[in-house]
Amino acid sequence: MIKKISFAVALGMASLGALSGQKLLCQEDGNVTEGKKRSEEERATKKTNPRPGPTPGQQRQAASSKCILTGLWRNELGSKMQIQEVKGDGTFSGEYKTAVSLAQRPIQPASLNGSQHFDKAGQPTFGFTVNWKSFSDSTTVFTGQCFVDENGKEILETMWLLREKAKGPNGWEATRVGTNVFTRIKGQNVDESVRSDGAR
Repeated sequence: MIKKISFAVALGMASLGALSGQKLLCQEDGNVTEGKKRSEEERATKKTNPRPGPTPGQQRQAASSKCILTGLWRNELGSKMQIQEVKGDGTFSGEYKTAVSLAQRPIQPASLNGSQHFDKAGQPTFGFTVNWKSFSDSTTVFTGQCFVDENGKEILETMWLLREKAKGPNGWEATRVGTNVFTRIKGQNVDESVRSDGAR
């Protein structure tokens, strides 16, 4: 048998239920907050394992290694270059094959010519020019430095300026600037690289 209740009683029961629900919801929020605090404390006190560093042998190798430009290199965009033997006066030549171009004609290898500074630390600064005449009217100049990291890996950090052919003077919008980092294609480590000083 279904019992009839007054509207006032029904409203009172609904209000009680809502209050009960609100209390439970607050308790749940408190538990979540407490859990978050515990997680934050655990992260704050958690000990992280240090990344393994180079071995003493690798450190000695890097300290005694000299960065050599001669060889095959690739940058992060996929462009490749080959630098021939660096001469006694620091000059060198080679070939550059870019992976990116805005020219209408197909990409072709381009000649490069440059010079490096010799220093006792063996991490020289250098610069070279690439003439894109085989498929473009642009010219690019690179300048940078050759480094050997703590693991004996050689890298070339470079900055470049590319000048497109402008219609007239003050066409500075025809000049673009950027950076590239090159690593060896063959023999990523110094001792495996093709070197101009004959060292292996």
